[in-house]
Amino acid sequence: MEKVLQEQCDETCEGTSQIDDLKESLIPEATAAGLADVFKALGDPTRVKIIYTLLQKELCVHDLTMVLEMGQSAISHQLRYLRNLRIVKRRKVGKTVFYSLDDEHIEQIFVQMLQHVKHV
Repeated sequence: MEKVLQEQCDETCEGTSQIDDLKESLIPEATAAGLADVFKALGDPTRVKIIYTLLQKELCVHDLTMVLEMGQSAISHQLRYLRNLRIVKRRKVGKTVFYSLDDEHIEQIFVQMLQHVKHV
């Protein structure tokens, strides 16, 4: 039978003196939930491909369907999801809607995570 090791403090451990400071500076619940939602959005391969494509160039839905070889309905659904999280934004020119990344923060997060995944 495999023995399960538990990580815990030694019986003589009195903890650190900074617990109250850490509690006071803890990330607010709404901010933690928002951040988790962004990472959840990055947890879907189709959304990752959309973000990666938009990292290179602003595109309309039709162009995204051609690049990703997916239906317009599926792409539009994912774009709506990403737009609601402020990961992408849209710009309308006549009847055509162009999508791009919302801001450089999203670009930086994505590029950093991509480098992390590619790091050997």
